Amino acid sequence: QVQLVESGGGSVQPGGSLRLSCAASGFTFSLYTMSWYRQAPGKERELVADITSFGISTIYRDSVKGRFTISRDNAKNTVYLQMNNLKPEDTAVYACKARRVIPGRNYDYWGQGTQVTVSS
Repeated sequence: QVQLVESGGGSVQPGGSLRLSCAASGFTFSLYTMSWYRQAPGKERELVADITSFGISTIYRDSVKGRFTISRDNAKNTVYLQMNNLKPEDTAVYACKARRVIPGRNYDYWGQGTQVTVSS
């Protein structure tokens, strides 16, 4: 039973902070690249950040660089997204994704998402 469960979303004012968590189970978490995606109403889903297995490297989309930090705790099977200096355009449903690429196929798992709202 593979599960990815996000938490930590909510409503904040511009400039505020939130820390999202994604708790994983049912697969070998440490071997998977973990990613955060977001989708705002009427817009396409977009990659926010990812972190490779064992935290070897991270990638961020340009609009969140310097404000967001992705991290993982393999002992807890959890990936985090620390979001600082939030802006209204960050408002979206944030979902975590696990991926492992193996020759011949990819393994992809998705969480259900958590709402982040940034407004005055």
